[in-house]
Amino acid sequence: MSDSKLSVKKILLVEDDRQLSDLVAEFLESEGYHVKQEFRGDTVEKRVDKFVPDLIILDIMLPGKDGFAVCKDLRPGYKGPILMLTAKGTDFDQVLGLEIGADDYVIKPVEPRVLLARVNALLRRGQLPSEGKENAEIDCGELHISRGSRQVTLHGKNVDLTSQEFDLLWLLASRSGEVQNRDYIYKAVVGREYDGMDRSVDVRISRLRKKLHDSNETPFRIKTIWGQGYLFVPDAWS
Repeated sequence: MSDSKLSVKKILLVEDDRQLSDLVAEFLESEGYHVKQEFRGDTVEKRVDKFVPDLIILDIMLPGKDGFAVCKDLRPGYKGPILMLTAKGTDFDQVLGLEIGADDYVIKPVEPRVLLARVNALLRRGQLPSEGKENAEIDCGELHISRGSRQVTLHGKNVDLTSQEFDLLWLLASRSGEVQNRDYIYKAVVGREYDGMDRSVDVRISRLRKKLHDSNETPFRIKTIWGQGYLFVPDAWS
């Protein structure tokens, strides 16, 4: 088998509208991805275990189990990106999806090129500024971050982070003591320009604080600097 065949990224598309699913799958296949389709929410976990996709595209309205429940159940074990499809343009659906572990969302009706751009951005690696091997790990008190293994421990216990949560933490920690503005964070972690409306960075910051035993009301480890951005405090990890 050729190296190019081995490097093809696998996508699991979970969408109960079979006509739409076929169209999206055909388009993504034409762009070089290997796509498997699933049409029910309650069968997704078994398919993920068997197929081991690099990315999951997940509709919200599904028979058997809705996309929110599927995402929440997948997250403890699945570390790849999850892109949610929603027919609703409300902040509630978008924020809820991000809060339970989704990495991004696309609003229906799906524009193929928009979907492709989101998929490419989520699968793309090396978006953060490169570091030498000597900087592949960060230690701040009881917090240890390994970029090579993409693992985080706090007080000796593993902290489960999604791919983009890890990228966000690494970006902030590698620039500890320096305020990082939202525009820069959004482009580096999400992979596209900030549109002034998207709340995904704020939601991921909130999730990071919870997982790292910080406070969203009075944060002391990852601070909000109003009107500027976010600040990783290097001496707050004892």
